[in-house]
Formats: sequence, structure tokens, C-alpha cells
Amino acid sequence: MAYATVATLPVAVGLYTALVPMLVYGLLGSSRVLSVSSTTTIAILTGAEIALVAPDGDPARVATAAATLTALVGLILIVARYLRLGFLANFISAPVLTGFKAGIGLVIVVDQLPKLLGLHIEKHGFFADLLSLARHMPEASGPTLAVAAATLAVLVGLERFAPRAPAPLLAVGGAIAAAGLLGLASRGVSTVGFIPTGLPSLTLPDPSLALALLPGALGIALMSFTETIAAGRAFWRSGDPAIRPAQELTATGLANVAGAVLGAMPAGGGTSQTGVVRVAGGVSQTASLVTAGLAAATMLLLSPLLGLLPNATLAAVVIVYSVPLIKLGEFRDILRVRRMEFQWAVAAALGVLVFGTLQGIVAAIVLSLIGLGSQTAFPRVSIIGRKRGADVLRPLSPEHADDETFEGLLILRPEGRLFFLNAQAVADRVTALVREHRPRVVVLDMSRVPDIEYSALQMLMEGEQRATEAGAVVWIAALNPDALEAVRRAGFDRRLGRERLLFNARAAIDRYLSAGDASGAPAGDGLERGARE
Repeated sequence: MAYATVATLPVAVGLYTALVPMLVYGLLGSSRVLSVSSTTTIAILTGAEIALVAPDGDPARVATAAATLTALVGLILIVARYLRLGFLANFISAPVLTGFKAGIGLVIVVDQLPKLLGLHIEKHGFFADLLSLARHMPEASGPTLAVAAATLAVLVGLERFAPRAPAPLLAVGGAIAAAGLLGLASRGVSTVGFIPTGLPSLTLPDPSLALALLPGALGIALMSFTETIAAGRAFWRSGDPAIRPAQELTATGLANVAGAVLGAMPAGGGTSQTGVVRVAGGVSQTASLVTAGLAAATMLLLSPLLGLLPNATLAAVVIVYSVPLIKLGEFRDILRVRRMEFQWAVAAALGVLVFGTLQGIVAAIVLSLIGLGSQTAFPRVSIIGRKRGADVLRPLSPEHADDETFEGLLILRPEGRLFFLNAQAVADRVTALVREHRPRVVVLDMSRVPDIEYSALQMLMEGEQRATEAGAVVWIAALNPDALEAVRRAGFDRRLGRERLLFNARAAIDRYLSAGDASGAPAGDGLERGARE
């Protein structure tokens, strides 16, 4: 119910989402304990998307928009299953996801604060809403604030001192009792109001809204699958069946399609509700089936009582379970390891706050792709030396200043797949090192290169030609199978000959030293004779 309010949907939609998607996933999912209904992230994205096509809040159009959006999310997940696109969930890096969720958490808190304070403000964006709240703070409702404070005290107190207790249920029950006994509505405390009794009615999606809702549905589907897989893996235990991404796409896709026509909002697996299952001792999807049954019973029997629920209580529940999205500790951990990824996390959070949630998810994906590009566009190219007194080859570094090198021999080791994005950067780095050291023989140790794409291979061949014209000899060592196959298909192996294609860098050192004396004296013709031999 609280997630439904975040999505600007009637609270009954929350019950429908706890019934249909949870029931379908319980029958089809690969996780034993994953609970599939909705999450704070999905809820806020849903609310932003529905506002685009139903800005006036017309109940009928909102219901149709929600059905259409949920159906689209389900269909996208099913299509992704058959196109084997499950890997796309990995397109959002962990630091960027940390920032994105922190931004979502802040947006939800600010969005719910007016309900917590009994205020009504016009929404214009995160920072504008924050300023508006500050200006209207003196108008806050005392009774509403008291209800919110009591709810927060119950939620936080039970979470700390009785973590196994159903804190939200007790807080909601207490608030309903207080509303009925004390007549809170007559004191200016806003309540949920009428909730229809009975099971959800059929709601058909509107194809005319599909095009407008499709971009948002893609983002919600991505977040749904990302959170589903993350939660499923987080609560996996030894002995449980493996979490199968393809099956998860099918199960969550069908859960959303079924939920769409029965009044549910977009659904996915969540860590908070799955954590409740584990704490309660759940070990199978029986927990989800029982939850679905209780949701149905609630709709049939308790709807009049739920109408007494203060909105401030729902807002307090939303805030308490949204604040954990803002994980400052993770920001500190990221900064401790790498400053660049910390900057991505901060940028992702600001993207949500400045541009909005739907644009924020696009910014998160773009940032992740930029991060991937920056890491692959400039791979490391190391100068390799040999540990003195040992048969160990490793990159030269100040920590190993005593490592030995060989006059006239330069061993370079690029790392990572070589392809069009990084080929020029690697070539420039190799050229700069060759100019600096002016070797007679350059050995490219390719042991850390799994594959060479066509553009990179052409650049490698051109670089070898330029080195030969400049009077240096290029040897290539330790080609991996895929890279060797590419070299052979291009005919580069015939140009190099067997004498310049070596098994590994150690073999290159041995051949170089055998062609001249170990002190590094000029090899001259001896080197060429050694190569021919």
C-alpha cells in the first residue's frame, strides 16, 4: 500500500500487487524465497511515468496507464528472455547503482514529507520542492505531525529492539485504531479514505498509450530485473537451487502481464520484503502464496478498516523503508577504493535529483557505459622485467627497483582485449616507450590479450612495419588461441615467421641472450643468426 502511494496510485493497487504478481512468481520463479511485489525504486519510476500520460490524475486514465505500463514491463521482460538479453542488467555498474538508489531515496523522502507534515505543495522537482517545504513549514498540522512521529517511533523502535516483530503491520494497526477511537479525521488528519471491497476488477491496457510509455517501461523493466536478480542472489543459501536469470525473466514477465489486467503496478523482487521472509523463517515459495492469500482476505474483509488509515502513517512507512537506499557507507567504500567510481556514484545521484527519476536511470546507464569505455579505451601497457635471482617476470615498478632488464631488449605487455576503441591508445603508448628506450628488439608479450579485433590487428601490423623500417625487430610472444587465429587468418604469421612468434616472454629472453652475451653487448649479425636458427 505504501509503495502504491509513492507511485501516486490508489492504495488498493498495493494489495493487488501483493496478490497477482506474487502468486505468479511463487509458481514459476527459480528462487525459493524471493518475494515479488514492488520496490521503492520501481514505485517512484512508475509514478513519474504515469504522471506523463495522466497529469490531471483522472482515476480512470491513471488505472489504464498503470495497466498499460505494467503490461509493457512484462512483455519487455519476456522478450528479453527469448532474445537472451539478461546480461543487460549488468549495464549499470555497482557504484552508479549506489548513486542512483541514493538519489531515488532522497526523492522519495522529500516526496513524502508533505504527507508527514499535513502540507499540500505543488510539485516542481526535488530542489524546488525542498525550498517549498521550508517555506510552508510553519503551516504544518500538529495532529498530523503527532501521528507521523508516533508511527516513526513504533517503526524505528521495533526495528531496533524487536527486529522479528512485524513493525509496519503493528504501526498501521495502531494508527487505524487511533483514527477510529480518537476521530483523527475530524482533527484535520488526512486518511486513505474509501477502498473498494472485493477482488480486483479487470482493467485492459490501452495500446494508444504504449508508445508514450515505452521508454519508461524499458527503464522499469531493467530496474525490475536488476533488483530481482540482486535480491535473489543476496538471499540464496547453500543447497538452494541456482538463480537462473532466464527463468527469472520469464517468471517476472508473466507476473507483470497477469498483474496488468488485474490492477497491479509494475513488480519485481525486492530485498526488504525478501528479508522479511527470511527473518520469519520462510524457506520456500509457500511464503509468497500465503502472502497472496492474506492480501486477498484483506481485500475481502478489511477494506473498510483500511480506509481509516492516516496518510501520515503510510508516509512514515515509506520514509523508514526508503532511507536505507541512501547508503553513505557504500559511498565511503567506493571512495576508499577508487575516486573515479565515487564521482560516478555522486553524478548518478545528482542526475536523479536534477533531471528526474526516469532521466536519472538513463544517466545511470550512460555513466556506466562511459565508465566501461574509459576502462577499456586506455588499457595498461607495462614494461616487463625479471626478478633478480628468480624466474619471475613482472611489470617494472618502484617497489621492485632491483628487477633486471636487458640492454637492447624491451618487453611490453598490453592487458585486455584489443579492439577499435583502444587500438590507437595502445599503439601510441607502445610507440612512446619504443622512442624512449630505443631497443634493438621489441617483444610484445600478448599473454594478457584474449583476442585481437580486426582494427587492432591492422594497427599491430602497421606498427610492426614502421618498427622494421626504423631498424628495430618486433617479436610477438604468448598469443592466446583466438588472437593467434586472427594473426594467422590475416597472414601476419607468415610475415613474422616462426623465429619471431615465440611461446612466451621467457623464450624471448632466452633467444635474445643466446644471440649475444648476457651483459647486453650488441648482438648484430649474431642476433639474426640466432633468430634464423
